[in-house]
Amino acid sequence: MSSFKEFGLSPAMVANLEQLGFKQPTEIQAKALPHCLAGRDVIAMAQTGSGKTAAFGIGLIEGLRPRLFAVQAVVLCPTRELADQVAKSLRELARARKNIKVLTLCGGVAIGPQIGSLSHGAHIVVGTPGRIQDHLRKGTLKLDKATTVVLDEADRMLDMGFQEAMEDILSHTLDARQTLMFSATWPEAIRKLSSQYQREPVDVRAESSGENPDIRELFYEIPAGSAAEAVMAVLSERQPASCIVFCTTKQQCDDLAGSLRDSGFSALALHGDLEQRDRDSVLVRFGNQSCSVLVATDVAARGLDIKSLPLVINAEPARDPEVHTHRVGRTGRAGEQGLAVTLCTPAKGHKISQLEAARKRPVEWGDTEALLAVPRRPVAPAMRTLCIAGGRKDKVRPGDVLGALTGDAGIPGKAVGKIDLFDFQCFVAIDREFAAKALKRLEQGRIKGRKIRVRYA
Repeated sequence: MSSFKEFGLSPAMVANLEQLGFKQPTEIQAKALPHCLAGRDVIAMAQTGSGKTAAFGIGLIEGLRPRLFAVQAVVLCPTRELADQVAKSLRELARARKNIKVLTLCGGVAIGPQIGSLSHGAHIVVGTPGRIQDHLRKGTLKLDKATTVVLDEADRMLDMGFQEAMEDILSHTLDARQTLMFSATWPEAIRKLSSQYQREPVDVRAESSGENPDIRELFYEIPAGSAAEAVMAVLSERQPASCIVFCTTKQQCDDLAGSLRDSGFSALALHGDLEQRDRDSVLVRFGNQSCSVLVATDVAARGLDIKSLPLVINAEPARDPEVHTHRVGRTGRAGEQGLAVTLCTPAKGHKISQLEAARKRPVEWGDTEALLAVPRRPVAPAMRTLCIAGGRKDKVRPGDVLGALTGDAGIPGKAVGKIDLFDFQCFVAIDREFAAKALKRLEQGRIKGRKIRVRYA
């Protein structure tokens, strides 16, 4: 399939896809979407960034009955970050149809507002297994009308111990449902899950046959205790506009991000201990170029919609070759050139040996002495983020924020970057040159005729 028109989609969906910039189907979309649209069970193997959300999302949206205000599809995701991203993508796809409601149900936030939202009905719910189970137990979520269930990154959910939860959730759905399983790997546990819950599934593979030629990898053997110094050297040498630095533990993330900030680098930590509001703020600021460096655990290796990432750094080797592949796969996307740097102490050398054995070739080592001699040169991000204490629930729209900035505040339109709207707050990126002026004017002015609190995020 070279065009989305060939799938027999509704004209509204085709027009919406064109508006969203979907020019031609990716490999996984071309292979999986026809079966999804036909109502078949599908088990699809596809890597991060392959376009799998649209592969199942287009079929979900096309198959909905808008007038039936009941949950007709449920999408299970391993992490809150992925669930948020999937829900956002589905809402964009749902513009092709009127009055489609997509709800996100994840832990880490109060359950009360979710119960309130569910009481008004929804067509699609996207969430993590634990919180979906909470709602099923409380009776606030009914899946007896759910005709489609999607297990997104099913292998990751199994790794995280969600097998019983997934099976419990599936037991609440119709026996005659469509079950779509998307996984990056094909372990035995996935095969068992498929044989138990799918009916004659179509097996779709869109796994890359080799390594991404657009990614160059460099490895450095560093002395024990010098990871922070080496990371700063790589950042100073390469001067990336954005970079993810992967760590193994939450504590390492916090420590490394703190060290980078103390040395003048713009860095934020992302891991599972952050409250949802803080996670939102971190991802928004990294995504809108207000922060240059995201220091993250492997939770960020999958699912995050981070475009144009020129550099990935492994502060230490990943636990196995598969995780390494997911990490470095964040860069070198959409034909852009990417660099992945892995730092390794002598004690972790066996991890590199495992990687070489899996690839059947040696890795490329860089000159550590030359790297550590690079002088520190932090780069200030291009943007700053303002946090406005008003969101969707307050009837605030992106246009209201843009109007307030470019109207009374007198900020040029080209200085206003990405606007991210949440239920009770809004983040807007402003060119650093105009950030202080924008903050002062918004503090003194009004949005939609009301005084609203504004601060730097």
